[in-house]
Amino acid sequence: MTNNIVELCGTTAEKPKFSHVGGGENYYIFPLKIERLSGAIDRVNIIAREDSLEDLEVDGSSRIVVTGELRSYNNKQGGGGNRLVITVLAKDLHTSDDEAKNIVRLTGVICKAPNLRKTPMGRQICDIMLAVNRRYGRSDYLPCIAWGRNAEIAGELCVGDSLSFEGRIQSRKYMKSENDTVVERTAFEVSIVTILEDDKEEG
Repeated sequence: MTNNIVELCGTTAEKPKFSHVGGGENYYIFPLKIERLSGAIDRVNIIAREDSLEDLEVDGSSRIVVTGELRSYNNKQGGGGNRLVITVLAKDLHTSDDEAKNIVRLTGVICKAPNLRKTPMGRQICDIMLAVNRRYGRSDYLPCIAWGRNAEIAGELCVGDSLSFEGRIQSRKYMKSENDTVVERTAFEVSIVTILEDDKEEG
């Protein structure tokens, strides 16, 4: 599969915790902290097989490289309605002293009309929901965001159009009211850096 590639390098924020059983394998989840050039930190949840973690002896401060694919699912637990959860399914992990890396390459189909708008500062921004196929007829639904000229290009797309791009995973905190209580949530999205399809390129 070449339509969904993630390459990350960062520092583990916590020790892995049990997530689920799939295909007879135990899977664990842990957050990976990746620093941007601006100094801001993106916190990305990594899902990995138990045996791959045993080989690394990952603790709460290991610096590792992760290669894998983006995954999404709807979390219906907690009574707050469906919530789209984005994770990275690790295919390969190894320790490294490399600099921070956050690269995502996706090819998918627009599954919701893009929302093109302007920020209060007048910069164009476009929200996109991309359906990325995987094996066995399933798809991952991934929220993406584009800025500036990329936002203009994305805003011209229609449901059913194909889009390929390179970007990065972003995390951001927001506050949500649930059962008369305000709670902090984390939203994940893919920020588009370069649109790759020839027919969608500038000019």
